Amino acid sequence: MRFDDKLGIRRMWLALAVLGAVAAGGVPALGAAARAAAPADTVYRNGFVYTVDARDSVRQALAIRGGRIVYVGGNGGLAPFVGEKTRVFDLHGRMLMPGLVDGHMHPLQGGAALLKCSLNYEQLSIGQMQARIQACLDATREQEPDGWLEVVNWFQEGMVPAGVVTNSETLDALKTRRPILIASSFGHSSLVNSRALEIAGLRAATADPLGGKIWRDAAGNPTGLLDDAAQALVSGKMPSPTPEDDVKSAQAALDAMRKQGITTFLDAAAERPALEAFSKLRRDGQLTARAHFALLITPSEGRDPATATDKVVALSRRYDQGPLRPEPGITARNVKLFLDGVITAPAMSGAMLQPYFAPQGDGAGQSWAPGTNRGPEVYFPAPILRSLLKSVVAAGFEPHMHADGDRAVHEGLDGVQAVREAFPKKDVRCAIAHDEIVDPADFPRYRELNVNPVLSFQWEKPASDTVDNARDYLGPARYKYMEPAGFLSEAGARIAYGSDWPVDPLDEWFALKVGVTRTNSPAALPKYAGRLSEDPGLTRAAVLRAITMNSSYELHQDRFTGSLEAGKFADFIVLDRNVLKIPAEEIAGTKVLQTVAGGRIVFQAEGF
Repeated sequence: MRFDDKLGIRRMWLALAVLGAVAAGGVPALGAAARAAAPADTVYRNGFVYTVDARDSVRQALAIRGGRIVYVGGNGGLAPFVGEKTRVFDLHGRMLMPGLVDGHMHPLQGGAALLKCSLNYEQLSIGQMQARIQACLDATREQEPDGWLEVVNWFQEGMVPAGVVTNSETLDALKTRRPILIASSFGHSSLVNSRALEIAGLRAATADPLGGKIWRDAAGNPTGLLDDAAQALVSGKMPSPTPEDDVKSAQAALDAMRKQGITTFLDAAAERPALEAFSKLRRDGQLTARAHFALLITPSEGRDPATATDKVVALSRRYDQGPLRPEPGITARNVKLFLDGVITAPAMSGAMLQPYFAPQGDGAGQSWAPGTNRGPEVYFPAPILRSLLKSVVAAGFEPHMHADGDRAVHEGLDGVQAVREAFPKKDVRCAIAHDEIVDPADFPRYRELNVNPVLSFQWEKPASDTVDNARDYLGPARYKYMEPAGFLSEAGARIAYGSDWPVDPLDEWFALKVGVTRTNSPAALPKYAGRLSEDPGLTRAAVLRAITMNSSYELHQDRFTGSLEAGKFADFIVLDRNVLKIPAEEIAGTKVLQTVAGGRIVFQAEGF
């Protein structure tokens, strides 16, 4: 299909959104007279209302009607909005702020993980790992000998002692005949037993798939460890979840999200099962957060940009609901591209400009020096990436790219530059997620190209993955810039937030605390004390803006959410503490007392 024959999806969406807003009395048509014409459905008074508007204003009160905010200001201005049927909440000084907008997560997988055998992201020895998995096997003995066991939330980078090797023999030692797959919490590696390798037909002669790696022993035989696209060689042999299973996973995900205060999310690698499950919940009135989907294009699909674009156009036409409304709905207006893997050992599948360091010698005299491994080639070669990005942008989509290593980041920025040159007047919100290592020369390009770095703040702390499995492998020149949120902010980048759940537990408030302090939990091991790298970190206002207004901008939703202003959707949360005033370490303990999406209370803590 030629570009000029394709549906102008983005143009249509924006036109319909503006018409819908005007018809519904929204931004910018909702004037003062209209706002005061009738009592509000609900008002909140006596609060610390943090608006995240252009001035970071703090007010006392807020009123909502028909799913929209009709008043933000002082207590004295509430009188016209309070009628006989108006519900009134006295906040008693509590903090009220915009709902959280998580700009990068994997909700179906996150919800499913809550229902599966889990290693809970913990640092484990091989013996501890085996004991946990055996307990799951023992609890499901009725599935012997052929039922698959899928284990999730394996903190591969946190295995103890550091450098421990895992392979199929680790799992073959368990008392079972069942095939087993253990998924790393990072999502880029899996470990399988010999039975699973046999079922999948993986042998020495099996070639590595495009964008993936089969780890092998000295004889070339698979060891059981699989990276990136190679994981599908085994996971594709597992029984697929039923549509009912997917709906249960989506329900579990939404329940976890509303308790955290999330009112909007982006599924950052969406495929049909997630689209179907969340669409079913929307039809049943159970969608409690605005659901955006970045439609996955794999490296192999990207070799044919026209066909890949046709695929996402078809999915968008089927699932996208059109104009945004106060009640949570579904959009499918982004595309997801994985440019590389992860920078940490043992995978070291992040694409780097310069080689990873490697140990020289052993024992007390061991040192580290640059080796020969730069990680894989970027999964979408530069000419293909440029062609694909221009194709999907021409069709109305916005690119969302995974890039961990500085070479992947650099080539992603080059791809966006090609988009800007091809469409100089088009409002395209391009995003690069993770950005864990960025060449300092590329810092200013985010602002120059208007690229949103979507960062997972919880990684910005000393931990096994950022210390034991990164510091020596990266070398001092790169390590000083690891997780460069503060450096990017100083260079003028508009930083958005994305949890990447279930890569980590869904704990937005711990992530925000780390974004400010760059420190681990006080309960962490002593060797993980202190701050990570030389990055200055972000202010409290900056991390809150990243998870509200900036993520809304990333998702092309900033006209409707991200700040508390008259005419915008009534998406907000009430907290048990004022995160702008308490000691920074205490931000991690924040509890959400109430979550409101489109004027509807979707979560309320007991006793509020």
